[in-house]
Amino acid sequence: MALDPQLLEILACPDTHHAPLDYDAQEQTLTCTECGRIFEVRDDVPVLLLDEARGGPERQS
Repeated sequence: MALDPQLLEILACPDTHHAPLDYDAQEQTLTCTECGRIFEVRDDVPVLLLDEARGGPERQS
């Protein structure tokens, strides 16, 4: 089952810029169009947690 197109229209990056996300159905990921973070889609549920995202800007210590 794929993500609902209406859901994809309203999903945005959880970071402060709230940029749109690009969906890759083959990889089951959502990629932020601004920061490049990659969010997984598990069991058709987007996991939009910054701590679990891959890539994106370097984290400050």
